[in-house]
Amino acid sequence: MSTTTTPMLESHPAKIGFDRGRLAEAIDALTTCAQTCTACADACLSEDSVAELTKCVRTDLDCADICATTARVLSRHTHYDADISRAVLEACVVACKTCGDECESHASMHEHCRICAEACRACERACRELLSTFD
Repeated sequence: MSTTTTPMLESHPAKIGFDRGRLAEAIDALTTCAQTCTACADACLSEDSVAELTKCVRTDLDCADICATTARVLSRHTHYDADISRAVLEACVVACKTCGDECESHASMHEHCRICAEACRACERACRELLSTFD
């Protein structure tokens, strides 16, 4: 999948406190996860068993918001604040794990939940990998 994330990070004139490749991977995983969680919540709302999926919808939407915010914070580097980046990445790890667990519990009945759980796991890994580069 081709995105503009890498070329944008490579063209940024400021010093970036991360490996730009790893940062681009995390931002792409975050935006993919945000979109997937939003779509999963919408699909849950269309299921006949929607009442049983209330927690899944809520968890999907929380994860989508946290991932989208984290991607935006990580895309800004002018007067970078490592404490803020670390905090949003840590929040994202928790949100992705929680959402992945919830969607996984519905994955055998709902394909959209299986897809969402996979996106959450990939995003959680990308965020953990980026966190491991902090001093």
